[in-house]
Amino acid sequence: MSTTSLPLFRDDAELRDCQAQVIAVNDRGGIVLDRTVFYATSGGQPGDTGDFILADGSLSSIGATIYVDGDIVHVPSEGPGAIKPGDTITARLNWSRRLAHMRMHTALHLLCSLVPYPVTGGSIGEADSRLDFDIADAGAVDKAALSAQLAALVVADHRVTTRWISEDELAANPSLVRTMSVQPPRGSGTVRLVAIGEDDAVDLQPCGGTHVRSTGEIGAIHVGKIEKKGRQNRRIRVRFGDADG
Repeated sequence: MSTTSLPLFRDDAELRDCQAQVIAVNDRGGIVLDRTVFYATSGGQPGDTGDFILADGSLSSIGATIYVDGDIVHVPSEGPGAIKPGDTITARLNWSRRLAHMRMHTALHLLCSLVPYPVTGGSIGEADSRLDFDIADAGAVDKAALSAQLAALVVADHRVTTRWISEDELAANPSLVRTMSVQPPRGSGTVRLVAIGEDDAVDLQPCGGTHVRSTGEIGAIHVGKIEKKGRQNRRIRVRFGDADG
């Protein structure tokens, strides 16, 4: 198979459903659509779950969304059943789960903007997420101060936007890439940037994930724990809710 799905979430992460046509069902039952609102697992963000509503009104539960050979593949919880190429379906997200991931992913961009060290890894969850940083000095980051700074950026309700630049522009500005282990995908000629704040004052970096439209939508969040993971690696966990909640 080749990449043919139009990823609607890249231009509008608020879309909760879409009508689409099935263009392939692979040998493991994974379903490829001509267009989709479902985000596939990548960049530390889990793939979406949800339902396909078939023409007769019946539902097929989607338990995971992944990339296979460049295609966005929707994995049914119990196999594709009667779904076949050419069918028209409605793809509907598990919105509460997606929204939690969008809020968390945006919060991790804020965390990244506050901790001036290279990112070595990360993972996004519905209530608890983390970024790992290359930090030699264990005392370089203060948990309480970082929580306060994070909360201030949320309350400021900075606008979150996206735009595209050429791969040549990215190559000319390597400092835009903060992650050491994950690099922006190349080969299409363009790279998507996520910008936070007026004139990108809060954060600007390549990212293909889904985000809320302003930092105020993140809600209450705090640094839950700072852990040592290796000689220089520090893991910073963030959690929804107030620090004393």
